[in-house]
Amino acid sequence: MELTEIREGSTVIRVPVQDMADAFPPGTAPVFFNRRMELNRDATVLLCSVVQPSDYLDAMGASGIRGLRIAKECGSTVTINDRSPDAITLIRKNVAGSGLTVEILNRDTNALLSERSFDAVDLDPFGTPAPFIDAGVRGSRRFLFVTATDTAPLCGAHLRAGMRRYGALPVNTDYHSEVALRILLGFVVRETVKYDRGIDPVFCFAREHFIRLHLRFTRGAAAADKTLKRLGFVLQCRTCQFRREEEGLVPETGCCPLCGDRLVPIGPMYLGAIRDPEILKKMLDQIGTLELGTSKELSGILTLCSTELPTSSFYDYHRIAKSEKVSPPDIGTALERIRTEGYAATRTHFSGYGIRTDAPVPVIVRAVSAR
Repeated sequence: MELTEIREGSTVIRVPVQDMADAFPPGTAPVFFNRRMELNRDATVLLCSVVQPSDYLDAMGASGIRGLRIAKECGSTVTINDRSPDAITLIRKNVAGSGLTVEILNRDTNALLSERSFDAVDLDPFGTPAPFIDAGVRGSRRFLFVTATDTAPLCGAHLRAGMRRYGALPVNTDYHSEVALRILLGFVVRETVKYDRGIDPVFCFAREHFIRLHLRFTRGAAAADKTLKRLGFVLQCRTCQFRREEEGLVPETGCCPLCGDRLVPIGPMYLGAIRDPEILKKMLDQIGTLELGTSKELSGILTLCSTELPTSSFYDYHRIAKSEKVSPPDIGTALERIRTEGYAATRTHFSGYGIRTDAPVPVIVRAVSAR
């Protein structure tokens, strides 16, 4: 295996040489490493530097980069696992070169998490995390971190795959990235509450081709019941922009009050806030103290997430302008017009064209189409 040395954060490791002429270079190497996931890893390093898990499992280590960074940059006790013998060989080389004390395991993730528990478990599979969530919940004492890169099934672009994997109806909408995140989070909730445990989202976000969940568990039937109440549906009109949120596991059917078309239920999904504002503030305070290659981009995401309204969808104001056959104003102008009418309105990290607001659709349309 031909290796090359790279530096990410303040951690130096060796990774397999990839064919950079290929459409997907990480897929050409015997052990997976995706440079484009640096932001994903930076976010977790930053979070762990704030919440300080006592012990951390990198459940699908591959090169070992994620676990090694948590060990070196956060000072946590780390276990790195992978079922691939090639990955284990590379992880051992990287751990030896780091001078760090890290436990290395060559196990099936589901089997390992049926036998042992960790303060924080990190699931970062290739593709869907669905087959690992139940074991991840059982093997996590306090935190569960999850990455999903199968965004097409989660957002409804591959409808039947999304229904099979997540037991939900993920309809493809203008806010499809948020649908994907909330469908995934709703699935994790359903896998969690059966063990009389609840979930508090700490920092959940979506970027490009991935979704990242950072979750904290709460214990007891009351905590599980409280979390279960946050599951529900967005009922979306297929013709116009109208939608409404509805809590519960069985959606009502009905018609759009604006145009009369049928409302389509999207879910079950997690409704409401998907971040802890106190943790986000601490992360923003801490970000300048760490060596993070994506610190500027990550700081922008954290800042936007800190101000987002806790609604469960957003409006693409360019799409509204197109349907109204007008040129859209600056997004700041549209937001201010909505606020002037007495409603809250913010931007969203999901989309540069997204408006998050509690205003009814006619108010939003007026804000976008006014001359």
